[in-house]
Amino acid sequence: MTLSDLLVPTYVQMLGSLSKWLDKAAAQRPDDGEKALLTARLAPDMFPLATQIRFACRQAQEGVFRLLQQDFPPALQILLDEGRNAGDRPGTLADAQARIAETLAVIEAAAADGVTIDLSTPIAHALPNGMTLDLTATQYARDWALPQFYFHLMTAYAILRAQGVALGKVDFVAHMLAHVRPPATA
Repeated sequence: MTLSDLLVPTYVQMLGSLSKWLDKAAAQRPDDGEKALLTARLAPDMFPLATQIRFACRQAQEGVFRLLQQDFPPALQILLDEGRNAGDRPGTLADAQARIAETLAVIEAAAADGVTIDLSTPIAHALPNGMTLDLTATQYARDWALPQFYFHLMTAYAILRAQGVALGKVDFVAHMLAHVRPPATA
């Protein structure tokens, strides 16, 4: 497997969708204030939209670096810290868009080398609570990296919807429109 076989196309498509959702939010709610939108949460004990965006970006980058068995660059810690503090310092929609663009550049550059990943490569993934997950590269990509990414992406989508941004299923799967078969002619 290479990163371009699975993770990178998924990350690129869905981060592109996230960027478009933020564009729609900006267009639909220009007078509501960005801070109110970026600090919105689904539940009091959940992270706000600004965090969900940063954590989706972090998950995408972390997945790539971990599968390539590379050390995380300092920018990844900055992204994590921004996300953890986004309730108090959410930044702006432009900041969020910049994080998405930076993430796309990082993951596309990492995948450009076409490095093959041995699917049985062991990955020890230490969690902040002290637990460590012992996984293969396949298990890590399938059972951790993608679900974690989608969790933050879907939460961002749900927050935007709950805040009145007019998004629908087609916004979530816009990349699939390229595969629509034209109707048969009579």
